[in-house]
Order: sequence, then C-alpha cells, then structure tokens
Amino acid sequence: MSQNPHIFIVDDEAPAREMVGDYLKMHGFGVTLCDGGKSLRKEIESSTPDLVVLDLNMPEEDGLSIIRDLKSKINVPVIMLTATASPIDRVVGLELGADDYVAKPCELRELMARIRSVLRRSGPAKTAAPEPASGKAEKEQLVRFGTKWLDLEAQALRDDEGNEHPLTASEFGLLKVFAANPKRVLSRERLLELANARDAEAFDRAVDLRIMRIRRKIEFDPTKPSVIRTIRGGGYLFSPTGDKA
Repeated sequence: MSQNPHIFIVDDEAPAREMVGDYLKMHGFGVTLCDGGKSLRKEIESSTPDLVVLDLNMPEEDGLSIIRDLKSKINVPVIMLTATASPIDRVVGLELGADDYVAKPCELRELMARIRSVLRRSGPAKTAAPEPASGKAEKEQLVRFGTKWLDLEAQALRDDEGNEHPLTASEFGLLKVFAANPKRVLSRERLLELANARDAEAFDRAVDLRIMRIRRKIEFDPTKPSVIRTIRGGGYLFSPTGDKA
C-alpha cells in the first residue's frame, strides 16, 4: 500500500494555513503546517514532504528565497500561493524551480486539483490520497463527514466498510454545500442559496430538521455535534476534523 502524499503548508497567517490544511486532511492527505522558512527547515530535518504549498509574501523570509534554498537541497515539488506578488515574482519563482502557482485567496478545489496534477507529474507513486474501504469512486469525489464518507459522484453516504446509508436529495444538497465550504459559517439563507433550493420558504422551515437528521448519520455523538456545529446567531459550520477549532 502506498503512503499518503504528505503536504507541507508554509504560510505566516494561521487562519489561511489551517483552512488549507483542514481541507487537504479532509481529502485524505497528510499535512504539516509551518509558519515560515525556519519551521519548514526544522520539519524537513525529520521528514521529507511530497509537495510544499508556499506563500510568497511572508515578513520573516520571502518565499522566493525559501524556494531557492529548498531546491538547492532537495528535489521537492512547490506550489506558490501569491496574493500581492507581482507577475515578475511568479516568473522568478518558476525559474527557481517552483512547479505552479495559485492566487490568494485561493479556491480550495482549484488548489487541490493543482496539487494532484503536480504530484502526478512528479512521480507515479504520489498520484493521490487513498480511498476509504469502499473504493468505488474517484478520490476527489470522496469527502469525510465524521463517521461516514460522502460520495459526491454517486450522491451516496457510506461507512468505512462501504455500506450505504440512506440520504434524501435535500440532505445530499446540504452536505455538498458543506463539503465545498469547510470551516465557514453558513447562514440558513446562504445554505438555501448554495443548495439551489427550489422551494426556499418550505426548505427554510426544515433546515434545522434536516441538519438534525444528518447529524444522526455522521456525528460521533449526535447529542454533542462536532462535525456540523451550530454557531449561535450565525448558522452552521462544517468542521472536517470534527474538532472545536
């Protein structure tokens, strides 16, 4: 069995690196978070990543110097995250050996697609994260929700043994929205908008009921939900790792 691809995320902004990290973990990748070049070098002393996602604009040490130093020591793929970086910075980064770049704030699905693409180019043993026991769908179509896996392609909810658990169309619609918006507070109105509810008024009255039913299927303890949490005065938040962070 091949090892999970391990991604190092280097960003001085904690919310940004944690959001990217949680999203990649949710899709089966191993993740290590670093707040800059110093912590990256320290982590590399004990383990070599399969790919590095690197913010170019950091106060302590800029990303270009980190790429130059990194590429002089190990041959590891690098994807640059660029916010205010000029086009020349991106060109220099690519010339220094970076493999790709994504603009910040990044669309998480695009970033994951680029990570998979770079991993495929870098070697056959690092093509993708592993599937759960069901093994019936494309890896990027599987999202972990607590005790279950959501198969976006088949619109099905399965446990680790591959057993399917009944899911109504409206419940799937909500789960799909949460999957695309991890660690973001979504109001009932926003959930309706993103789920393309045909009868928004009727759907709105039943959002809480549907969330309750979903929790019974995916939560480790439905009486103390940690995967889909209620945010007082805000709505709901999907926490991929099932924690309170």
